[in-house]
Amino acid sequence: MRRSLILLNFAIHTATFRGADTFLTQADQGDPMARSHNPNSATNRTIDALDRKRERERRFLMVKARDNAPELATILVQRLIDEHIIETNSTRAIGEAVEKQLKSMIDVEEFDMQFKIAPIRSVAQDPNIISLYITQFVIEDLIDHPNIQDVYGDDFDVYKAVDSVLSKIRP
Repeated sequence: MRRSLILLNFAIHTATFRGADTFLTQADQGDPMARSHNPNSATNRTIDALDRKRERERRFLMVKARDNAPELATILVQRLIDEHIIETNSTRAIGEAVEKQLKSMIDVEEFDMQFKIAPIRSVAQDPNIISLYITQFVIEDLIDHPNIQDVYGDDFDVYKAVDSVLSKIRP
């Protein structure tokens, strides 16, 4: 009994009262030796780790796409033609346009990338950002290319064809 009174008395003397029912402890007063506990810090660390992992994967994909752009562009154009997504009179010109996009993607600002893929972000469960970007390129920009006669299919069909090629560089 006496020991609990001594501990209670010690707690009261080391705390500064702040209103009727609450008081500040040494940790709240900024004592460097006291340790405060923030329950959100573990959650924030986890979210930051996931963001760093996603960013590393994104950079890895973009570097691989840039380094393998000629081969990927050739395969991608052939897949789009085989799946009857595009109709063209010059596969070489379309391949060069896709290759240029694959090479320049790494230099695109994050905001511009997100803005470009925003209309089709919900097309897949776990979308590949490069596949989304190239899909949007085919849907919006490639349709205006002078060597493209027509683009067929909906967003998902184009994404599926593009992702079937670009998923091979995904880690």
